[in-house]
Amino acid sequence: MAQISKSAVWILLGVLVVMAIASEAGDTKICNIVPSRLSLCRPAVSGKSPQPPTRRCCRLLRAADLKCLCDYKEMLPAVGINPELAMALPEKCGLTLPVGCNP
Repeated sequence: MAQISKSAVWILLGVLVVMAIASEAGDTKICNIVPSRLSLCRPAVSGKSPQPPTRRCCRLLRAADLKCLCDYKEMLPAVGINPELAMALPEKCGLTLPVGCNP
């Protein structure tokens, strides 16, 4: 398993702190998504047998800033999300990944 750099860990911790604060604030968004709503897509991006994305998950992705989410893909394994599955999710929802955001 690849080792996560110290700077990536610090960035991840910062993101998690922001997400925790945002979840308490209620309306605060990260990448145009209220962090508590990310759970709608978790079954499609984690585990050994991920499920297809639900309509609610796809609706959430349509509103998201995909470029912003792409910037965090290297940190996803630290929170139990498979980056390959996460980067394949937009296509499964009929969306296109931004230029430079490779699966």
